Amino acid sequence: MEGGARKKNGEFPSDAGVIPRAVKQIFEILEAQNAEYNMKVTFLELYNEEITDLLAPEETPKFVDDKSKKPVALMEDGKGGVLVRGLEEEIVCTANEIYKILDKGSAKRRTAETLLNSKQSYLFSITIHIKECTPEGEEMIKCGKLNLVDLAGSENISRSGAREGRAREAGEINKSLLTLGRVINTLVERSGHIPYRDSKLTRLLRDSLGGKTKTCIIATISPSIQSLEETLSTLDYAHRAKNIKNKPEINQKMMKSAVIKDLYSEIDRLKQEVYAAREKNGIYIPRDRYLQDEAEKKEMAEKIEHMELDSESKDKQFLEIQELYNSQLHLTVDLSEKLDKTEKKLEETENSLADLEEKHRQANITIKEKEFFISNLLKSEKGLVERAFELRSELENAASDVSSLFAKIERKDKIEDGNRVLTQKFQSQLTQQLEILHKTVAASMTQQEKQLEDMEEDMQSFVSIKAEATEELRGRVGKLKTMYGAGIKALDDMANELEENSRSTFW
Repeated sequence: MEGGARKKNGEFPSDAGVIPRAVKQIFEILEAQNAEYNMKVTFLELYNEEITDLLAPEETPKFVDDKSKKPVALMEDGKGGVLVRGLEEEIVCTANEIYKILDKGSAKRRTAETLLNSKQSYLFSITIHIKECTPEGEEMIKCGKLNLVDLAGSENISRSGAREGRAREAGEINKSLLTLGRVINTLVERSGHIPYRDSKLTRLLRDSLGGKTKTCIIATISPSIQSLEETLSTLDYAHRAKNIKNKPEINQKMMKSAVIKDLYSEIDRLKQEVYAAREKNGIYIPRDRYLQDEAEKKEMAEKIEHMELDSESKDKQFLEIQELYNSQLHLTVDLSEKLDKTEKKLEETENSLADLEEKHRQANITIKEKEFFISNLLKSEKGLVERAFELRSELENAASDVSSLFAKIERKDKIEDGNRVLTQKFQSQLTQQLEILHKTVAASMTQQEKQLEDMEEDMQSFVSIKAEATEELRGRVGKLKTMYGAGIKALDDMANELEENSRSTFW
């Protein structure tokens, strides 16, 4: 995707990748249009089903074995899409800045080279805001986004040379790609449920697979016979993926006045918050209480996240049990078909036995009729006796076959009983697990309602205390008014007395 290094004169070598060529073409088009624009880029890596921000500051730990590092989280944006929480965005103005960012992010990528593959999956996104003018002179802002994804190759672990930990990492890569293959098959077959959430890779590519964007897939193959298996697998991926139908939509254009209005609203909100903090004109709580509330919120968010993960694992376990139940059901159907065939064979054998008995009875009748001619027909009698022995042997063989058929039927009944017990056991386990999940969710809802009631009681207590303080302050102000009125009256009396004294003195 990135290709080789650029030459000093700015030209690309023949092995330059898709990203530098796309960046160069984007800037050439923007410069040709002479338009005002703003461009941001993001760079992330998917390694062992963990998302890493390759543009995060250096102070953040970036190594796999750093247990204190909190991975970047995926969140739903409420519009059917997915956004990455906490992802760093770099503002760029030239292609050279993007090349430097690519070099910076590539240096942080956690790769483990094997004999077949030297890279993990990563996503490089470019977001552009372009200002346009309508014929009426009104300014509009158009937003566009380009996602460049490099998927890790599917590896044969025995041929890749990976050992121990690297072999497990290769298994995680294959797991993500297998999930991607299931998503592609589901989209092509137009099934009801699409397993986007089974892997972070498919969640990131959700909008590109059957979504509202234009998608282009470049399949890399090798003409070498040693890579025949990987080449066939890649071609099969591409052949199935090309049958996916997306529904692209035109980029939304926003009026400049609407954007400015939103920005002014945000500025006013921030000003009000700053003013309230400066004037202390708001609701304040003790620092210990604030830290406790924040800890409770964090704990509640972690509990919700764990519950979501448990719910996903229960769904997967339910699907596995359902698949096992379906396989047992198919096995029961096959055994039923075999039972029907065995019953038909048994019926045919019984009919043959009845025919043989009828022939034996007729033979005995014939022997009785010809007992009068025994003396003259000794040779015929000997032949009939031999025939009788043959029929007896055939009857014994037929009886043996019938007994073996009954034994087979008995074994089949035992197998059906075992399958029935196993099916009932699976159903009971599934019912117990669903009841446990229901109880856990109910307990969590009860705890949250109790916490909300406690918060409401604390708030009412706080309001009542403030109301009492206000009434006390009003009483003090009334007393001060009374004292002030008495002082004014005393001053008036003193002034009147002085005026009378002065009159009496001068007159």
